[in-house]
Amino acid sequence: MSGTKLTRRRFLSQTTKTAAGAIIAPNIITSSALGDASTPPASERIAVGHIGVGGQGGGLLRNFLGLPDCQVIGISDCFKDRRDAGVQLANDAYADRNGSGSWNGCEAYADFRDLLARDDLDAVVVATPDHWHVPIGLAAARAGKDMYIEKPLGLAIKWNKALRKAVKRHGRVFQYGTQQRGSRRCAFGCELVVNGRIGEIKEIHVESPCGFGPGGSAEPIPVPEGFDYAMWLGPAPLSPYTRDRCTNDGAWFVYDNSVGFLGGWGSHPLDLMHWVYPQVPVEYEGTGNIPKEGLFDVVDTWDVKGRFANGVPFTFKAFNQDETFPDTDKTKFVGEEGWVAVSRAVLDAEPKSLLTSLIKPDEIHLYREGGHYEDFLNAIKTRSNAESPIDSAVQTDFISHLSDIAIRTGRRITWDPEKEEIVDDEIATRMMDRPMRSPWTL
Repeated sequence: MSGTKLTRRRFLSQTTKTAAGAIIAPNIITSSALGDASTPPASERIAVGHIGVGGQGGGLLRNFLGLPDCQVIGISDCFKDRRDAGVQLANDAYADRNGSGSWNGCEAYADFRDLLARDDLDAVVVATPDHWHVPIGLAAARAGKDMYIEKPLGLAIKWNKALRKAVKRHGRVFQYGTQQRGSRRCAFGCELVVNGRIGEIKEIHVESPCGFGPGGSAEPIPVPEGFDYAMWLGPAPLSPYTRDRCTNDGAWFVYDNSVGFLGGWGSHPLDLMHWVYPQVPVEYEGTGNIPKEGLFDVVDTWDVKGRFANGVPFTFKAFNQDETFPDTDKTKFVGEEGWVAVSRAVLDAEPKSLLTSLIKPDEIHLYREGGHYEDFLNAIKTRSNAESPIDSAVQTDFISHLSDIAIRTGRRITWDPEKEEIVDDEIATRMMDRPMRSPWTL
């Protein structure tokens, strides 16, 4: 670990004060607080902070609260009601676990930098709007904290490169929150392919649900009480607050803050493609629709075609959610001797006998026992790569951005995987970065 554990002194001090600073009677340290056969003592648990606890972030908080070898000690969110609710959820969970009437060991932070400044914090779970993923990841790496970051990774290729450099320079553990590498079904489907069950790969096809089309109010309205809109915007362009900009949907479909479903959901099936085929395609051509009315302005439908350096073609397209594989995604590997299609909901193959075959002990095994969140904690303990490490996250995100750039320029994009640059296209090359609003920088 980073060497900044939740110490017993800190553990005790948090039980003797309220958020307002008033001294109260200390909680009794029960056997479960000190640790037992299934729960390590507090001084040995990984101290975790959550940054962004709305929507997916709230679900992640609940998952980490259920893990015995970590302790959630801080919550940060720009919405006061969200961070207060997150703190209450954590304190209630630990009070219940320890059999005490109250617990005050988790604190709220309006500014994530104050949470990162804690010397007893080991790691953060980042589930903010997309435009904050890389800036917070950079701050976490420089503060010596490990990180779990939700997908998509960043708003631009240059941002992703900067985070990868920082994670490696500071020796941080990184887990990309695509979750599917923690699925037995997805791992088994990918194991069939990497162990040659369908022969040499001839084509790869990736599908993702499309966006929701035009919409979103662009009419400025007052910022609601208890919401720090200036902090929410952060490095994004200065924009008026509207009814739909900061909702869960709005944050996904405004280009200032996101690349839309193309990256946000597309990262799931693209991640499985990269798990099996750890390369970035070198050519991209695509069409897509960008709404012309309303607030939402990301690519909401797309059809991208390209190829890898060895000539293997790939496609990446959106489908309406009432079509095949509804409400999910799909990665299909086509080989000389059959095909395998993998998603979070369905595993299919041809020949069907592949679905009952066994991966032998001496073959490649991708699945790790314990689940996606435990895998992150285990990587922190052992100082090893998590199952969705930074290199894979960055390269998967490259594919999303290069697809988006091909659609927006209307041109064929050629990628140099060695230099990690777009070839002979000045306009497209400029789109590999996005400016940050002062004072935020890479």
